[in-house]
Amino acid sequence: MSALRVVFVSGLSGSGKSTAMNALEDLGFYCVDNLPAQLTSQVVNLCAQAEPPIERVALAIDAREERFLRELPNVIDDLRRSDARVRVLFLDCATDVLVDRYRETRRVHPLSPGGSVEEGIARERELLADVARLADLRLDSSDLNVHELRRAIADWAGAGEAARGPVVSLVSFGFRHGLPRGADLVFDVRFLPNPHFEPQLRPRTGLDAEVAAFVLDCEPTKELLERLRELLSFLLPLYEREGKSYLTVAVGCTGGRHRSVAVLEALASELRRLGQNVKVTHRDLEKN
Repeated sequence: MSALRVVFVSGLSGSGKSTAMNALEDLGFYCVDNLPAQLTSQVVNLCAQAEPPIERVALAIDAREERFLRELPNVIDDLRRSDARVRVLFLDCATDVLVDRYRETRRVHPLSPGGSVEEGIARERELLADVARLADLRLDSSDLNVHELRRAIADWAGAGEAARGPVVSLVSFGFRHGLPRGADLVFDVRFLPNPHFEPQLRPRTGLDAEVAAFVLDCEPTKELLERLRELLSFLLPLYEREGKSYLTVAVGCTGGRHRSVAVLEALASELRRLGQNVKVTHRDLEKN
């Protein structure tokens, strides 16, 4: 089974599991929803023995299948002993966002048919706590639209084979628009010279050469980038050893259009030069 890839997809109801499974299906995975634990080995074996073999399998895990949840660690261990390459994706989401999604769709939470949505979410978090701890990637979908979620999953699933170490997701943002959800590391660059106060630079962004030069050519920025490079060079091998597949690093300034963008682009270039797999998102670039 050395060529077989198995992805388990779990998460809170309403967090985007269906979107995740659709994204994996588009990547060539054979997708199965809510497969009972006792049938997992048989299905995986059938896929491996098919002609031609099915080499990518995605299995969705539902909190309502409590027996599956209890047996999942053993199932994963058995698959890994057979040399299958197994990864676990867990989709998380803020409770208030999930409540809003249920109100918009007028759906009943599967674990609260007679109670509140909040009670169902709390019960589901409790049931899925052990699964979340098994995750190679714990992805928070609170601030992601459907397209962004599909892209994040495609990046993760598609990069897992060739990438060395975790996929590093770099996100620039503005503090006035709130912190990015799910960031592992957050750096504040509001101490750097601000192009906002330069009339000729204010309407531009950190992607423009003149703005980037204004931010990057001062000594504090140069020292900051060197220290960030050293810190990440130290941390990434440790994250890789721990089994972390996806690391989100957020860099913020006041509005998320100038300093954070320029610093993030420079940091991305440096990490790519060091051989890291880097994805860049400028969350607030188009906001005023």
